[in-house]
Amino acid sequence: MENGLWQLLVRRGFLVQSSELYGGLAGFYDYGVMGAPLKRRFEDTWRRYFLSLNRNFHEIDGAIVQPEDVFRASGHLEHFDDPIVACIKCEHAERADHLLQEHLKEKFEGLNEKEYDALITKHKIKCARCDGTLGHASKQNLMFPVTVGVQSKTRAFLRPETAQVPYVNFARSFEVTRKQLPLGLALVGRAFRNEISPRQGVYRMREFTQAELQIFFDPSALDAHEDWDSVKIYRLRLLFAKDRKKTVELTCSDANQKHGIPKFYLYHMARVQQFYLDVLGVAPERFRFYELSDEERAFYNKFHWDVEIDVASFGGFAEVGGIHYRTDHDLSGHARVSKKPQEVFYNERRFTPHVLELSFGVDRNVYALLELSYKEGERTVLALPHTIAPYDAAVFPLVNKEGMDTEALRVHNALSKKFRIFYDDGGSIGRRYARQDEIGTPFCITVDGQTMKDRTVTIRNRDTGKQERVSVDALEIKIRELLD
Repeated sequence: MENGLWQLLVRRGFLVQSSELYGGLAGFYDYGVMGAPLKRRFEDTWRRYFLSLNRNFHEIDGAIVQPEDVFRASGHLEHFDDPIVACIKCEHAERADHLLQEHLKEKFEGLNEKEYDALITKHKIKCARCDGTLGHASKQNLMFPVTVGVQSKTRAFLRPETAQVPYVNFARSFEVTRKQLPLGLALVGRAFRNEISPRQGVYRMREFTQAELQIFFDPSALDAHEDWDSVKIYRLRLLFAKDRKKTVELTCSDANQKHGIPKFYLYHMARVQQFYLDVLGVAPERFRFYELSDEERAFYNKFHWDVEIDVASFGGFAEVGGIHYRTDHDLSGHARVSKKPQEVFYNERRFTPHVLELSFGVDRNVYALLELSYKEGERTVLALPHTIAPYDAAVFPLVNKEGMDTEALRVHNALSKKFRIFYDDGGSIGRRYARQDEIGTPFCITVDGQTMKDRTVTIRNRDTGKQERVSVDALEIKIRELLD
């Protein structure tokens, strides 16, 4: 991680390693008094945007612990594993593909154990901890098992992804929502994976938060979307599997006609890119879709493009989300194991719906936005998007006398009913501005001597440093205007 940024995040209460008091636990992190509202605001921004894409998209929630049969149906019991290599001397273990990527600066997903062994031997890669010889690659399942009950024990797991909750709730949700397709079921929540060697801070965690939208649709409508015209000339930033050297920009229409990517899939790719560029303010050159090859993607994914952002501490372009066309793999698996059909009767046909999954790692996205927003110079600033900054504005009295502190508290209390407002009356006004710059507060409101004469205050812009005077009575309207 960026050292200066990480120090700021810890010092200002954004992020810290979990159980730091006891030395921490690898792969687990806590969000502090600034980090928790930042994360929650990202999640709320995600909800507002993606649930608004269709009137039949809804949010659900579900249990973190699920029974073994859920993961038998989903394939996690058999296929949810990573390649592992351990040092013969000190027994330190690493993920084989990540170890190779670190040394050779390429991706090596989807190889078999013998191929990993051959590459490690060829490039003479040794144990990072003791320089010992690495053993043969093997597979390790990443799920956390739990036992439910006391005497009559049931085998279960902490969910390794949030997706299975919408899948096992599909049939009932379809009934409740008046049997309409497409049906979107979104879930924002925790997932757990026993990562082999978590590193890069929050990029690879053992407990993390996902924001996912599972879209159930009629497979015969894959190459159509009712709102296609709104995106057909929109240009996507794409890195194709057949040419890893250059990101190209193609209109959705060209991607459909020249590369066979379906319209339903492309429509949602466009909306995802717009979320990053237009809502979160990510610079276009730092964003791209990365197509997974046949060897890299899961066997059930017919189309799979990762969402990648260029973040220095992640090693450059790194996955923060993905768009997966999972066909009917999930519902068919649950129908087979549960013995309960998941077919629907829709448009005069009976079929099992297919699924398009929009999946996002909340922690990765939050950290990426923090790093992209971090500016060092004459002053240190987190230039966060207004929608996700921990506070909308801060209120200060210039000095704690002549009634300024009393008036500043009145302003704070009035605005706090509509916005998240920070109050600070300690130290010089310059130091207070600096503290707010470091936590990303977009605007600072100062009550000064002139306020006591004409009931106007100054509003300082975080990004420009410029100030303007506004009437106290017009503050709410002005802040809403600035935040839009």
